[in-house]
Amino acid sequence: MSIGQGFRVGHPRPGSGQAMRVALIHDWLTGLRGGEKVLDAICDVFPAADLFTLVHVPGSTSPAIERRRVVRSPIQWLPAASRLYRQYLPLFPFAIEQFDLDGYDLVISTSHCAAKSVVVPGRARHLCYCLTPMRYAWDQFDAYFGPGKVGRPLSAMLRPVLAWLARWDRDTAGRVHRYLAISQYVAQRIALYYNRQSAIVYPPVDTGFYTPDAVPVTSRFLVVSALVPYKRVDLAMAAARSAGVALTIVGDGPERAHLEALAGGEIQLVGRKTDEEIRHLYRTSIATILPGEEDFGIVPVEAQACGRPVVAPARGGALDTVVPGVTGVLVDELTVESLAEGLRSAARRAWDGAAIRAHAERFSREAFKSGIARAVDELMAAPPGQTW
Repeated sequence: MSIGQGFRVGHPRPGSGQAMRVALIHDWLTGLRGGEKVLDAICDVFPAADLFTLVHVPGSTSPAIERRRVVRSPIQWLPAASRLYRQYLPLFPFAIEQFDLDGYDLVISTSHCAAKSVVVPGRARHLCYCLTPMRYAWDQFDAYFGPGKVGRPLSAMLRPVLAWLARWDRDTAGRVHRYLAISQYVAQRIALYYNRQSAIVYPPVDTGFYTPDAVPVTSRFLVVSALVPYKRVDLAMAAARSAGVALTIVGDGPERAHLEALAGGEIQLVGRKTDEEIRHLYRTSIATILPGEEDFGIVPVEAQACGRPVVAPARGGALDTVVPGVTGVLVDELTVESLAEGLRSAARRAWDGAAIRAHAERFSREAFKSGIARAVDELMAAPPGQTW
């Protein structure tokens, strides 16, 4: 029986009577964000697979992830690693290469940092579900470590470190037999930085939970986001103020104090909310705003699954997930003026919630799991050593 026909770990290895062993590799497990939702769905397909990660904060992810065997790297035992793990970034290459994967036949990495660079045994096949090549090492250094973020002296010290990390990331790209990308945009990044081709399997969205409901729509727009620089929540705030519309911002992160100083009036930061509360906000907002360029962007699809439109830039993952004039508004420029006009346009339109919902169903959890299973089937059927 093939994976695509209902494979689970324990399926015989090709040509043997022994059970095939699967290892899952994830950068870190410190919260339930988009990458962890991807991992959770992969855990459904491979319920007995072992899980390897740089750092694990117990209880921070989903039950499907937490109940399996988790192997952690030496980073776990460094001071305050559960909170300050990002400070140990220069050690990640060493740590990820220490995992002993002997005895595994299939390795699946979900990677936006170092996970794709694990060293696999010669007989094993390695499938990388690439969330994105390392942003801060390649093209977004200034957004994370520029002088305005960490100060001029530290930024100058970090630049050669991140340049070295980018070279390591490029040089270890060949450790993967096949790449899957989360969007056309990420596929282009994989081709640019790794010189590799990739197939697209869209990330899973819980379209069974995020559903429309017959509730009144308020006069507010919505942002649901981690409060970090590249998400451009500050741009959404400025555009809302320019357009004269109300805005609710859900989320937390290192930029919160800065953003709170910019808020006031009809712009509110409300911190973290439960999934049920976020679903209600999706259903009752005029539209959800994606203010920055995302590799994919699960939030816009969750909003569309609730039957409500999205305002987003015409770039990145939004080109895969938003249909202009049908499920939302795409703006041509990442400027206050352009985004403000997008908000006014969304407020003027009468939207077809059923059409928006139908589009979102393309990104369901079941569609994702079928795509992963199909990719593994193809990889395991390929000649040993073949790469794409």
